[in-house]
Amino acid sequence: MLTHTLTDLAALLARAITLAVLLLTLLVELVCAESNRIVVLSGQDLKPYQEVLAGLQQSLVKQGLTVNVEIHAVQGNQTKVQDVLADVKRNGAKLVVTLGNQATQAAVREISNLPILATMIVSPDDIRSAPNATAVLLDFPIETQLQWLKRILPNAGTVGVLFNPKENQIKVDVASTAAKRVGLTLVPKPVETPRALPDALDEVTRTADMLWGIPDSVVMTPQTAEPILLSTLKNKIPLVGLSASWVKAGALYALDRDYLDIGLQTGELAGKLLSGTSGESLPPTYPRKVTYVLNLKTANVINLELQPDLIKGALQIFQ
Repeated sequence: MLTHTLTDLAALLARAITLAVLLLTLLVELVCAESNRIVVLSGQDLKPYQEVLAGLQQSLVKQGLTVNVEIHAVQGNQTKVQDVLADVKRNGAKLVVTLGNQATQAAVREISNLPILATMIVSPDDIRSAPNATAVLLDFPIETQLQWLKRILPNAGTVGVLFNPKENQIKVDVASTAAKRVGLTLVPKPVETPRALPDALDEVTRTADMLWGIPDSVVMTPQTAEPILLSTLKNKIPLVGLSASWVKAGALYALDRDYLDIGLQTGELAGKLLSGTSGESLPPTYPRKVTYVLNLKTANVINLELQPDLIKGALQIFQ
């Protein structure tokens, strides 16, 4: 009887040890899976965002990185953003990738102990306060923008720019110096309020060879697009728009991005962060491919003849 009891206890103990080992193994696997994941917060479900995500995943596969990529299409839903970030803080991740300003700003506020990789943001301002973050930006270097301006409009000498000093004074100062290096003269006109725009616009379109549009929350907005476009067309001076939508509406041209390649760039930076490189040591990078869109109807209206090779090389043409 005692022998049977001891045998039964030994069997129960063996089963308990086996179960404990199994549970411990599962727990270790779960922790490893959680810590080996990349959490992606995508601010929109638009085609450019989809192309960036495709490029990111292609790059990770090409690098042979075995990671679990979780994509959360938050689409401006702040509650969903907070829920995802709360999960990251609870369960961990190797990397947080954000697409768009809102997702980036939320991640920077909430996540300080994990690397953050942002893209689909115009400038590094959204991550400037986060030493754990880096980015692939949407904006092009100022000198690159001015070089393309000179290429598309070789006869232009003076470049007008309207800007809100509180937002863009530093950028305009840098551009003034860069313009001289490419043989241009910048004609800056500060605009502190929307009410000041008409007079400033009238002055610049009368004195400059062209108008260079830069991202600015006072000057270049959906509300100001129509008067700016009408004024430049009336005065027959080219307008460099912010995007393809500005060109479609009447701007002469705008530089554009290869979003798949931005995704590939993002994936390459992700590989460095996953290998242990700190975000602080990786400065934000600009798009490495430059494309552009043209409006030939606008060119005809302002009596501008564009070189055939420029027309041939455009990513998109409106006419």
